[in-house]
Amino acid sequence: MRMAELSAESGVPVATIKYYLREGLVPPGELTSPNQAQYQARHLQRLKLVRALLDVGGLSIVDVREVVRAIDEQAATHELLGAAQHGLIVRKEEVDEESRAWAMGHIEEIAAQRQWTIGPDDVYVKSLVGLLCTLRDLGHEQLIKIFPQYAECADSIAQVDLEAIGGLPTPELMVESAVVGTVLGDAVFIALRRLAQQHASRRMFGVVVEQPPA
Repeated sequence: MRMAELSAESGVPVATIKYYLREGLVPPGELTSPNQAQYQARHLQRLKLVRALLDVGGLSIVDVREVVRAIDEQAATHELLGAAQHGLIVRKEEVDEESRAWAMGHIEEIAAQRQWTIGPDDVYVKSLVGLLCTLRDLGHEQLIKIFPQYAECADSIAQVDLEAIGGLPTPELMVESAVVGTVLGDAVFIALRRLAQQHASRRMFGVVVEQPPA
């Protein structure tokens, strides 16, 4: 297909496609003349991936470039998914050394229980440090007691997530599904959690929940 057809098929404006080409996010097409190129299904798939990384994942152009570089260099699946996940927006909090050490103690204990490999410079570890410190600063340190159960649930969800994408046929689809699934999956899980809390609240503190007929 030509550029106009690629634009129509993908829904991405021609000017934007040209920008992605200049930035190295989409591979060049096959030149048919000095000013014309042909594009294939892989270019359409790459455009969908780039849009998912930028629009859904909120990654920067630099982060997207790293992801597509890993794909084009046929990096290992773990490295591919790591490159995509690293760019996802996370909450960060500034904490003092005492608070950081306190939070890291809890995180390292959980990591040892779950047999996770972590490092203090991991962006998600840093985010978790800030979140735990915020809980303590707000006077809700008792919620740390349920931290192990949260970690167990996270382990189970992660296993389901990766099993769902492991059988996809191309690295682009795997990365796209990982990013979209994480961002939208987080939103789905939040909604499910609220429904479950609503049900548990009724059962524990309010009216009896009537079970639907069998």
